[in-house]
Amino acid sequence: MRIVIVGGVAAGMSAASRARRFSKDAEIVVLDRGEWVSYGACGLPYVLGGDVDDFESLVARTPAQMRARGIGVHLNTEVTGIDAAARTLTVRDGAAGRTTTEPYDRLLIATGVSPVRPEWAVTELGGVHVLKDIPDGQAIQASLGGAKRACIVGGGYIGLELAENFRARGLSVVMLEKGPDIAGRVLDHDFQRRVREVVEQQGVDVRCGTTVTGLTGLTGRGGRVTGVQTDAGLVRADVVVVAVGVKPNVALAKAAGARIGKTGAVAVNARQETTVDGIYAAGDNTEATHRVTRRKVHIPLGLTANRMGRVAGVNMAGGDATFPGILGTGIFKVFELGVARTGLTQADADVLGLKAHSVDVSSTDHAGYYADARPIHVRLTAERGTGRLLGTQIVAHNHHSAKRVDVVAAFLQQRATVQDLFDSDLSYAPPFSSVWDVLLVAADRLHRDLRAG
Repeated sequence: MRIVIVGGVAAGMSAASRARRFSKDAEIVVLDRGEWVSYGACGLPYVLGGDVDDFESLVARTPAQMRARGIGVHLNTEVTGIDAAARTLTVRDGAAGRTTTEPYDRLLIATGVSPVRPEWAVTELGGVHVLKDIPDGQAIQASLGGAKRACIVGGGYIGLELAENFRARGLSVVMLEKGPDIAGRVLDHDFQRRVREVVEQQGVDVRCGTTVTGLTGLTGRGGRVTGVQTDAGLVRADVVVVAVGVKPNVALAKAAGARIGKTGAVAVNARQETTVDGIYAAGDNTEATHRVTRRKVHIPLGLTANRMGRVAGVNMAGGDATFPGILGTGIFKVFELGVARTGLTQADADVLGLKAHSVDVSSTDHAGYYADARPIHVRLTAERGTGRLLGTQIVAHNHHSAKRVDVVAAFLQQRATVQDLFDSDLSYAPPFSSVWDVLLVAADRLHRDLRAG
């Protein structure tokens, strides 16, 4: 059995490791077009801000360590074609400058996503960046030397994390967001506002409803960017990071004949199998079933990619594993805040035509009389009629407290009701929560609202 994996980050390396544990005899080969594999991309902003020492610290397993476990790792190696009938790959070795044909019995396509680059961001000017992988992080770090002004285009997870870490380095930061507010794909409007208030208090100039139209720069001496042109005027900047979203890398899968779902990502079954025999897909390039709505979604997150990779690895090695789906559970830190969500927001439910109702509760993250109690805001959403939990959003002024989202995620996984959440036996001590935790208060209030109609 020859298992070939295209892509060596979260899903790819999880698949390789799991396949090796399941089968001692299979030949396992990982092909990656870059120079880095098996690293935590979510830590990139924190290297730039100084909380993580260097990019090498993000590496979980080196190629040498993977090879010692019997997994072949080939860097600077790009797969340019797939012949699904012959079960062969066309592979270009970047270091040697030659192209070869490689056979496979089972193939995993774990090609991830690429940052979206609007037309105005396709430029040769220095200092204009995206942040997806370690080379991107290294390029940004190099640009920050001597920089004083940063402009971040996009107010999502990555943009907000970069804003904090650029401020930690003493840069002035302007954040441009085309939509009406930041964190727009994560939270409902009222909770977006809470995040924006803190971000602005920390000195970030947030400009929403702003469309970028171009860049300005010096043509000589390296051709560096000097500013961002918008429909509201020029924003001067020494460094520009474009963080407006990502798109799944599906070209290889599509060329092999695999079906691409309505989400734009690769369609798979619960075993991570594509519609082409012998070809699997996993990770950020792959869609999943949402456990609340039962609809196909594309929500690229780190744990999802690792879980998908494990399932694919077992199945490629001859086992039987299934991926249960996702809830879209996400969390990020921005300055003092922890921001989290799982399941559906009220806006999500409205778009889907669900009869949903939400309550908002503000409290403290632990007993108010105990030292350093900090505000925490929770929105809990459920379905009218059934009382089924649909989701929650949390904005906590002590960022660790936002991990309460995992409690709701666990209940959503069981398709539980608001009453089930209220009846749960949560821990209590003054340094950790009030006797009635904010989640229990929200569940009680939501249950009463639903009963009242």
